[in-house]
Amino acid sequence: MATSEKMKEACKDDYSHEREPLEPSTPTDTATLSSEGLKPEVHEREQWSRKIDFLLACIGFSVGLGNVWRFPFLCYRNGGGAFLIPYFIAVLFGGIPMFFLEVSLGQFMSEGGIGTWKICPLFQGIGYACAVVVFLLNCEYNIILTWAFYYLFSSFTSVLPWSNCDNEWNTPDCHVDHRQYSKSINNATETSTMTYNSSVIASTVSSLTAVTSNVTETISVRITDPVTEYWERKVLRLSDGVGEPGIIKWDLCLCLLLAWIVVYFCIWKGIRSSGKVMYFTATSPYILMFILLIRGVTLEGASDGLKFYLVPDFSRLLDPQVWVDAGTQIFFSYSIALGTLTALGSYNKFNHNSYRDTYLFAIVNSFTSVLAGLVIFSILGFMAKRQGVSVAEVAESGPGLAFIAYPEAVSQMPIAPFWSCLFFSMVILLGLDSQFVGVEGFITFMVDLYPHVFRKGYRREILIGIVCVFCFLVGLSMVTEGGMYVFQLFDYYSASRIVLVVAFFECMVVSYVYGANRYQDNLEMMFGFRVSPLVKYMWMIFTPIFTMVTFIMGAITYSELSYERKFITYQYPRWAILVGWTLALCSVLCVPVVFGYRLFRQEGSVSRRFMETTKPTLKKHQIRIGEDLSKINLANDNLDQHFPDITGLSPGSVMQLEGKDIYCENNEYSPA
Repeated sequence: MATSEKMKEACKDDYSHEREPLEPSTPTDTATLSSEGLKPEVHEREQWSRKIDFLLACIGFSVGLGNVWRFPFLCYRNGGGAFLIPYFIAVLFGGIPMFFLEVSLGQFMSEGGIGTWKICPLFQGIGYACAVVVFLLNCEYNIILTWAFYYLFSSFTSVLPWSNCDNEWNTPDCHVDHRQYSKSINNATETSTMTYNSSVIASTVSSLTAVTSNVTETISVRITDPVTEYWERKVLRLSDGVGEPGIIKWDLCLCLLLAWIVVYFCIWKGIRSSGKVMYFTATSPYILMFILLIRGVTLEGASDGLKFYLVPDFSRLLDPQVWVDAGTQIFFSYSIALGTLTALGSYNKFNHNSYRDTYLFAIVNSFTSVLAGLVIFSILGFMAKRQGVSVAEVAESGPGLAFIAYPEAVSQMPIAPFWSCLFFSMVILLGLDSQFVGVEGFITFMVDLYPHVFRKGYRREILIGIVCVFCFLVGLSMVTEGGMYVFQLFDYYSASRIVLVVAFFECMVVSYVYGANRYQDNLEMMFGFRVSPLVKYMWMIFTPIFTMVTFIMGAITYSELSYERKFITYQYPRWAILVGWTLALCSVLCVPVVFGYRLFRQEGSVSRRFMETTKPTLKKHQIRIGEDLSKINLANDNLDQHFPDITGLSPGSVMQLEGKDIYCENNEYSPA
């Protein structure tokens, strides 16, 4: 009894500072005495200044160009409003559970994507896989900003350069009204063919067929438009294939350099500076979208575009590809399995309510996708009306929407340069926060992996500079004359379906290796309330099934990469496809490689090795009440020791580590 009272007093003395709420940590230096006096050594780990900073960072990173140029296209292609059914099912079974899992893991462990998986060191390869994926995306994504900067600068003129065929880069086959011109020639060809005498046709049918076929092919290839020629001949100066890289385009190179300089100065001072930038970059695109929407719906033909976008075709729900598109779109727009959400969550205070933020994020993300579709299709409806064609003929996806279809529509509007500047400003703001938060996530991986190295002096800023320079050098391959082909390789292979496999591993490790019940207890320690059991069952059953079914269906419908230009489809050579698969496998192979390395380094029998390598490495404040200490490894808290403000947590505890027992006390709390 006396021993028990002694332990109580020791607990209160040793951890009395935990009962006082902590001020937000600041990036000041901790100091230790040395022979040289008081010397700064290691920076403390930062935290978000305000609760809203975390939510804005998640919105800024995940809500981006995929919502603007991919969701609307998928919606009209897959049944209009009917596509929202598989879309929201994917949100419930994939998006929300995985988003919450990743941000809460980062918040619980207070480390980035690699360090987070100390909860199960055997599967720490998941963190390395995420780091590789987000690095490849960082190299690729800034190319889109490069093109957007180029178009923005080109819009500062009285006449948009892609609105006519009177420029040095245009060919004699360029026609502003190319669709009507093509139709009139095709109609003339059909009419003239019908005037032939039937006997002549009978005697020369084979040669006439060949001639007609050749004429039609020539017409379809040669009749071009000023927007496509500006994009391919002026901006890209596109070569004939990936094997012909050509020279670096200096104007695109300068835009790429500008994009990386902007990214660097957005994040060089850490999350406190990037958090402030996010107030502008995450919110201003919505203002621009509403302005464009108001302008779009007032144009003639806007209603046709909106009908094309929203009118449901429920028969499309029987097509498995529709469900695959819905699942991949959710993982793409929620930025699942990139590790960056985990990094963002790691900057939260221990008791931040990220459970609430998950649902707020889901609402904003889906709202943005639908809103962007209204903006895009109202303008495309106007363009289709002006040209006398259907909306399907002018609808594009991906870069084709942002740099061909929409610029063509804008060029036909009054005060075209103004609306062009507005649109490309929106594209830049949507892409910028996604880019610099992605880089911040990769930097977090590195800094948390080697905190004693990078949290000293200005080493973090230097590291950011080195990463930006390296990504810039990789990006130079995408601003050559063959750069678009390289960009397509990165875009198609680096992250598309691999994230589904990584997400599957995340769910399985947390649910069955670390333990779903244990993690639910950890969440209660953080939030002060019990999270719905439905979330646990999502991680254990429904989300893993959803991710693997989506991956398998996508694999069944897989086709090798091809680049569809306006009139030509370029087929990649075999060696380029091999390069693409190398990009895809270099991330996912991290999981089995680290798995094997951990087992090999551990001593003992096979069962002993598995048992030791699956033990989580936790700090004292992360240990559950009544935890069996033989099943965990205690982390060294010498560096960056932060204790949460536990006074507001219902299961909060006072812990004293003595030998292999933890003594806990908190208002007669008894573990379940």
